[in-house]
Amino acid sequence: MSDLCERLQNLTEAGVYRLSCPVEVLRGNVDLSELCFFEVDLAEVQGKGKFLAAVAKALHAPDWFGHNLDALADALGDLTWTCDNGKGYVLLLCNGGESLHLDEADQVAVRQIFADTVSYWKSQGKPFWVFIA
Repeated sequence: MSDLCERLQNLTEAGVYRLSCPVEVLRGNVDLSELCFFEVDLAEVQGKGKFLAAVAKALHAPDWFGHNLDALADALGDLTWTCDNGKGYVLLLCNGGESLHLDEADQVAVRQIFADTVSYWKSQGKPFWVFIA
């Protein structure tokens, strides 16, 4: 088992990070660690509406997803419709840069949702990782 694979399973280290390895390495280690993996391509995204739509598509969000920040928080804190291995989650945000193609206020709100989601899943005994590539 690789160091990254072991780290992905470490509940205490889970959080929001800038990806520091090739995407292919992350994908392979996520597979080995048996975590649920969601990849969001933000290359064509500009603004909150398109960001939420891209994340909802990657999550295969249910019909109740309301395409607002509250719905994003609710969906990330549920994920019952996703893979059911119960080990944890990895959300990879590609091609959005540090801004994620959001204005400053939305960046702050989305990053807070991610931090809250990490904390919530830790309280459930599951790692939740967000990587920005």
